[in-house]
Amino acid sequence: MAVRNHFDHRRVPDATSESEATALPNGVASVLAVLPSSAVVLDREDRVLRASSAARAFGLVKGDRMMAAELLALARQVRRDGEIRESEIEVAGHKFGQEATLFAVRVAPLGSHGQVLVLAEDQTERRRVEAVRRDFVANVSHELKTPVGALSLLAETIQDAADDPEAVTRFAGRMQHEAARLNYLVQDLITLSRIQGGEPIPTPGPVPVDEVMHEAVDRCNTKAAAKDITLVAGGTEGLRVWGDDELLVTALRNLIDNAVAYSPEHTRVVVSARPAGESVEISVSDQGIGIPESAQERIFERFFRVDAARSRATGGTGLGLAIVKHVSVAHGGEVAVWSKEGSGSTFTLRLPAFGGTAVTEPHSTTTTPLEAAK
Repeated sequence: MAVRNHFDHRRVPDATSESEATALPNGVASVLAVLPSSAVVLDREDRVLRASSAARAFGLVKGDRMMAAELLALARQVRRDGEIRESEIEVAGHKFGQEATLFAVRVAPLGSHGQVLVLAEDQTERRRVEAVRRDFVANVSHELKTPVGALSLLAETIQDAADDPEAVTRFAGRMQHEAARLNYLVQDLITLSRIQGGEPIPTPGPVPVDEVMHEAVDRCNTKAAAKDITLVAGGTEGLRVWGDDELLVTALRNLIDNAVAYSPEHTRVVVSARPAGESVEISVSDQGIGIPESAQERIFERFFRVDAARSRATGGTGLGLAIVKHVSVAHGGEVAVWSKEGSGSTFTLRLPAFGGTAVTEPHSTTTTPLEAAK
């Protein structure tokens, strides 16, 4: 009993102050219960009186202890001078492999018994979005600067070579190439911006997969013929998906263009469709150089190139696969890749089937791949 009395005497002077120190002011508990941010109330001895589930999930609180040393330091400063403080802190992940979390923190005194309220708002996603936006602006500036600079230089060269018809013809051809590259980049930027804006597909409807495949193949025939690459279209005919036919043609064309760009001459690219339960799978397979495993998670990022030199030499904008990804998401689907260096790649668009089940129209049959006209 003597030990217990000594413990009570050291902690608080009497029972009344003990009760006051651990009780939350009226209404505070109700407010904390509905706050979306991590909320923690500390008593005058830095013990946790109340903590939201978010605070515990992020590892800010364990038992009755505040685990973040920076938050404890802020809480003690606020308790000493009564001034509200705001800051940003980064807390290491409390699970193996988990990234650090950035918090916007506000710490304020609560009541008159040394209690402190800590509010921490997760800012990790905001920081990631800002970083992506900065990278995007930097990349766009760089990509636009290259063809614009080339056009300016070529125009000056043509002016200086006005008396040499052969040189004018040669440089004019270069200007057309750079102008086409600039046009492709602007078109891809507009398409990507429209899709990423989260706008709903304007006029969705049933889209025949056969028509999408053959239209995309037709648009890529010229590039394929230049490298003597055979384009093959086939699989299950009569399948339909729900969406926008022009967006789907754009996505599939980008996959085929990508396959042609990264394939050696005298090979073939196969485009096929098949039913997959409630979805339809459209695959594009090539016999190209393949993609390193380390790069496969990043290939759908804007402006990411596995081989930057080859991509620029073939006129690639670095936006094609990003467009494919966002078109698939806009249609409620997904895109996946299988690749092995030296053995080629297969990109697969998986899209919800029209009507909820991937069935063929009555007149359709399963066919073997047919060589598309080059």
